[in-house]
Amino acid sequence: MSKTAQSIGGLCLTTVLMAISSVGFGQQNNSGSPKEIIVARKVLMGTIGDNMYPIDEMLETGKIDLDAAHLNLESISAMLLVFPHLFPPSTNLWNSNAKRDPATDTLADASIWESNSTFYGDAIAASKYAFAASRATSIGDFRKSARDLRLTCDGCHSTYQHKD
Repeated sequence: MSKTAQSIGGLCLTTVLMAISSVGFGQQNNSGSPKEIIVARKVLMGTIGDNMYPIDEMLETGKIDLDAAHLNLESISAMLLVFPHLFPPSTNLWNSNAKRDPATDTLADASIWESNSTFYGDAIAASKYAFAASRATSIGDFRKSARDLRLTCDGCHSTYQHKD
C-alpha cells in the first residue's frame, strides 16, 4: 500500500473512529443519527475493502508479499472488531420499496438484528483470521488465514446484505 493510500486509509479510519466514539460513549448526548451511523459503517467497510483488495490479488496471482500484506491485515483485523458495533437497532431501516441513496441508506438485512450474536461472532472470527494472516511467517499460513478471512467476509455479505 502506498504512503498516500495509507494516509487516506488513516484519515478514513480516524473519521470512523470519531463517529464510533459518539455512538459508543455519547449515548446520553448526541450519538449520531441512524443515517450518520450508516455512513460511518459504509466508510469503515469501504476501508476494509481497500485493504482487502491487495490481499485478494496476492491470493489470485500467487505473488505474495508477506511484509506488504501484514499491515493491511492488521488494519482489517482492528476494523472488524469495531464493525459490529455500528449496527445499533436504530439503524435497522431497510425498506424494500424505498428509493435508496447508496451513500446513506442501509443495505443491511434485518437478520443482523434478529441474530445479532451470530453476526457479532462472524465479525470476530473474521478479525481473528485477519490477525492470524497478519502474523503469518510462511506463505502457507498466510494463504490459509487469508482464504478463511475471504470466505468469512463473503459468507457474511451473502447472509446479511441485501442485493437489490
